[in-house]
Amino acid sequence: MALAAKLQLRQSQSLVMTPQLMQSIRLLQLTHVELDRFIDDEIERNPLLERAEPQDDAASDQAQKNDAAPEPASDGDWFETETQWSAEAISEKLDSSLENLFPDDPGTSERLGPDLTAQWKSASGAGGSSSEGFDVGDMAATAITLREHVGEQIALAFADTAARLIAGELADGLDEAGYLRADTAEIAVRLGASAAAVAKVLDVCQTFEPAGLFARDLAECLSLQLAVRNRLDPAMKALVANLELLARRDFQTLKRICGVDEEDLLDMLAEIRALDPRPGTAFLGGASDAIVADVEVRAANDGSWTVELNAETLPRVLVDHIYFARVSGHAKNQTEKDFLAECLQNANWLTRSLDQRAKTILKVASEIVRQQDAFLVHGVRQLKPLNLRTVADAIGMHESTVSRVTANKYMLTPRGVFELRYFFTASIASAGGGDAHSSEAVRDRIKQLIDEEKPVDVLSDDAIVDMLRESGVDIARRTVAKYREGMNIPSSVQRRREKRALASVGR
Repeated sequence: MALAAKLQLRQSQSLVMTPQLMQSIRLLQLTHVELDRFIDDEIERNPLLERAEPQDDAASDQAQKNDAAPEPASDGDWFETETQWSAEAISEKLDSSLENLFPDDPGTSERLGPDLTAQWKSASGAGGSSSEGFDVGDMAATAITLREHVGEQIALAFADTAARLIAGELADGLDEAGYLRADTAEIAVRLGASAAAVAKVLDVCQTFEPAGLFARDLAECLSLQLAVRNRLDPAMKALVANLELLARRDFQTLKRICGVDEEDLLDMLAEIRALDPRPGTAFLGGASDAIVADVEVRAANDGSWTVELNAETLPRVLVDHIYFARVSGHAKNQTEKDFLAECLQNANWLTRSLDQRAKTILKVASEIVRQQDAFLVHGVRQLKPLNLRTVADAIGMHESTVSRVTANKYMLTPRGVFELRYFFTASIASAGGGDAHSSEAVRDRIKQLIDEEKPVDVLSDDAIVDMLRESGVDIARRTVAKYREGMNIPSSVQRRREKRALASVGR
C-alpha cells in the first residue's frame, strides 16, 4: 500500500479557558471583601465601569414620591421654597437637638447649662446655620497601635539617644501579644552596642504599661505582672517556674515544690488566673473585621424557609453606555476604537459574571437549607451528613463549582452564623441500619457525655463507644479519640486526675 499525503477536514469540541471564563470562576470563590477590592481595581482600569450606589437605586422611587407630594402654596421662586422647607423640616423632624437625641432624659438644658447646650447645638449644626456636617465619630479617639503605645513610653523613659535607639529596636521585635521575639545579642551586634547596654534598656522597657510587655516567655510575662502587684514571693516564683505542672494539674507536686498548703495554693492559682498572658492584644491597632453573612435565612409564615442574599455583600456595577457613545464618536484611530470596544466587552462580561455569581450562591444556599431543614428546626443533633456531590447533583452543577461557592461564604440562620462548609460533614453509619449520622452531631454528643460525667465515674473512650452504639451510632474507638482530641478534651486518665485534684483542693 502506497503512502500519500492528503488533506482531511475534521470537527472536534474542546473546552477553552478564556480569560473571561477564568474571571467568572475566580469570582465565585472570592469573599465580599476580596470582591470589593477586585471591583475597585476593575473600575480603575475600565473607564466604562461605575458602582451603583444605594441612592442611585432609590432615585427613581424618590422622584416618584416628590412628584406625588403636594406642591407648596407659595408661588415664589423654587429656591426660596426649598430652603424654607428645609429649615422647617430640620427643626421638626430631624435629630437636630440634644433633646431629640435623648427624649427620655428630662432637663437636658437645666442639667448641662445653657452654654454647654448651645455648644452642642452649634457643633451638631442645629438651626441650619452651619454649612458643614457634623460627625460624632470625628470626636472619638483613634485606637493606637502597640508600637505607638510603647513609643510614647520610650520617649518619656529614655533621655539618651543611644538608649532610645535600642529601645526602638526592641519595640520592633514585639509580636501582637507583647512578647519580645527579637534576639538581644543580634540587636547589640547590629547597633554596635554592648550586651549589657541592651539588657539595661530591656529592664526599663519591661516596666512599661501594661505590665508584662517585653517578656520573652509566658513565665517571664507572669513574673513581671506579679512583681508590679508585689506578689512575686519565693512560693509564687516556684509556681511560675513550674507552669508545666500547672498545665498537667499536678497540684500535689506543686504544693510540695512551693512549700504551701492547699488553701495557699488555691489563692495562688486564683492570682495566676487574674493575670493577662497576652498583654499586647489590647493594642492590635485595628478593629477585627466582623463576619458579614452572604446569605440570610428566615422562617416564613407557611413553615418553610426564606433564603435571600445579603444586599450589603453584593456590589452592583453599572456600564456607562452614554459615556461610551460620546467617547467612541470622537475616537481618532482604530487603536482607540479597539480599546473602547474591549472596555465595553469586559464591562458587560463583569456585570453578567456578578449576576451569575449571585444566582449561583443563592441556588447553592437554597439547596443546603433544603437538605438541612432538621438542623434549622432542632439544632446540631439533627445535622445530616452531606457532601458536595449531593448538592451539585441536586442543582445541576459541577462539584468544583459548589466547592468554590461554599468557600469563605457565611449564612445567617436563626441558630447563628455558619460558614457554608459547616453544613458539609462526614457520614457515620447507624448501628441499627437506619439513617447515617453527621460527624458534627456525633462530636456534640461526645462533648455532652463528657460534660455530664460524674467525678467518680469518668468515661473512657470505650465507654463512650458503648453509649453511642446504644443510641444507634456505629463508631470506632479511634474515631472517638480523634473527635475528643479535636475538641481539646483530655483523656479519661487526665480528667480523672484533674477532678481528684480539684476535689482535694476544695476540701
